[in-house]
Amino acid sequence: MKFLLLTLIAHQPDAVTGEKKSPAERLQDVVESAALAEELGYDGFAVGERHEDPFISSSPPVVLSNIAARTSHIGLFTAVTTLSLLDPVRAFEDYSTLDNLSGGRLELIIGKGNGAAQAELLQSEVAPVLRTQIPSRPLSVTRRYVVQ
Repeated sequence: MKFLLLTLIAHQPDAVTGEKKSPAERLQDVVESAALAEELGYDGFAVGERHEDPFISSSPPVVLSNIAARTSHIGLFTAVTTLSLLDPVRAFEDYSTLDNLSGGRLELIIGKGNGAAQAELLQSEVAPVLRTQIPSRPLSVTRRYVVQ
């Protein structure tokens, strides 16, 4: 059994104090939490991708890159990458760079998302085109070529 922590990086007032940190402070808290998770022996830390209030997790590869620089062995997970909203080539390049910089610690999880923006896109005429952009081979096979 493996244990990981997951965040969508909500940017809301603290439930106890009512204080609302700046976005920079909130993002730094996430990085500190990941470093603490590694210190406590967790197997992974996941950052979800959201593009709606109250979340500020619109760029998981940037956040995970900062976490990779601050840690040495904890697994880095996306939870999930909303590929339907991204340029597939750019996403592949960003995440393969992150995987290489982190020493192969990235676990890329792709999903359709659950926000209004994703739902509209997936119900449009763009959806069939986007589906053709996802590799037919499993990512584990594709990953072998990225890392080498």
